[in-house]
Amino acid sequence: MGRDVMKKIVDSRTFIWALLALPSVPMMFALASGATSEDGRQATEFLLHPTGEFAARFMIISMIISPFRLMFPTNRFWFWMLRRRRYFGVAAFGYAAFHTVLYLIDMGSLKAVLGEFWALGIWTGWLAFFVFLPLAVTSNDFSVRKLGSGWKPLQRLVYVAALATLLHWIFVHNEFGPALVHFIPLGLLENYRIRRTLKARLAKAPA
Repeated sequence: MGRDVMKKIVDSRTFIWALLALPSVPMMFALASGATSEDGRQATEFLLHPTGEFAARFMIISMIISPFRLMFPTNRFWFWMLRRRRYFGVAAFGYAAFHTVLYLIDMGSLKAVLGEFWALGIWTGWLAFFVFLPLAVTSNDFSVRKLGSGWKPLQRLVYVAALATLLHWIFVHNEFGPALVHFIPLGLLENYRIRRTLKARLAKAPA
């Protein structure tokens, strides 16, 4: 396969969407086959954790692209990632929606959902989901044109979604380790991005 053909495949929308959808394939097979876990849990229950994890991971990937782009401005990989950042954000919402549907099925009734709604680990998950929703809906060129200067401020709500996701992860599972492994690198990279941005603005400010 020629280099130009390979580049065309990698740059195609089909490739990136196939890559992002790949983790969902075994999940869909598990649901379709009625698989159960070793401890007897149904797929709607044991898939809750991986769907939530992939939602968080794709959100984090979409957020770390800008800091890495600042860190390595001439790196072609991060330029490629920057041009496809919105795909990762939409994928994060897709897995979050999958996670939410599984949760509703597993709970079985509106009464059961409302009964635990105000638990910290639950309402933070709902907050993250409903913040994700407008971000995903507006992650397209049409919305960028329509919203104009208002598009970027709207997309910055992802930081609210990130904090809510972190709290949801910690308090649903009552453990800090796995969540912090994912979110500490994000926090460090965002700190770097903010410091670089402020430094650049101060350098441009009149004396």
